Amino acid sequence: MLYIVATPIGNLSDLTPRAAETLRAVDAVICEDTRVTAKILQHLGIKKPMIAVNQHASDARIAEALKLLREGKSLALTTDAGTPAISDPGGKFVEAALKEFGEEFQVIPIPGACAAIAALSISGFPADKFLFLGFPPHKNGRKAYFAKIAMTEETVCFYESTHRILKTLGELGAVINERKVVVCRELTKLHETIYRGSSIEVTNQLKKGSIKGEFVIILCPKSFT
Repeated sequence: MLYIVATPIGNLSDLTPRAAETLRAVDAVICEDTRVTAKILQHLGIKKPMIAVNQHASDARIAEALKLLREGKSLALTTDAGTPAISDPGGKFVEAALKEFGEEFQVIPIPGACAAIAALSISGFPADKFLFLGFPPHKNGRKAYFAKIAMTEETVCFYESTHRILKTLGELGAVINERKVVVCRELTKLHETIYRGSSIEVTNQLKKGSIKGEFVIILCPKSFT
């Protein structure tokens, strides 16, 4: 049995009672980074074996985790922050487990925090339908990525890191004209900040403050006024 356990995106108080109960009950935890997950387990007073499965995980590491499932162990899959497999390497393990054990294998979601959903909820933009695009490519494919955003009629949501936020807002502004954006920095954390306006206006606000942290960018629909 594999539990997909959402973890806080910053504030540990956002860990759900069901998530805590699940982490206590499983035999081991598959995680993105053992150091990050160890802090959550320590907060709960739990000690569990951990196996790191991230974007650099070898086939041998994935096979090690699958072996535990084959032995009848129950596992929790976590990510560093938020919901596993959503713009997250954990999806690679879910895919491997389902391929290995078939449709009768139980994969159980333990829902909780998700940065994209949190940002959409405060954006003020329509979210009955939206396009989520994860992180922009670092190099190849960026032009096509932003062209796709510009052509999308609905609300668009994507992530960006502290290292590329200003570059990304510049490239975005070049293709969306005056469409409004909401940029969320460090959601649920001590320095949570929400910026609203055009891409240029938000860029100027960021330059006056801090660009440290993780960002969620929400772009309004083309028809939004």
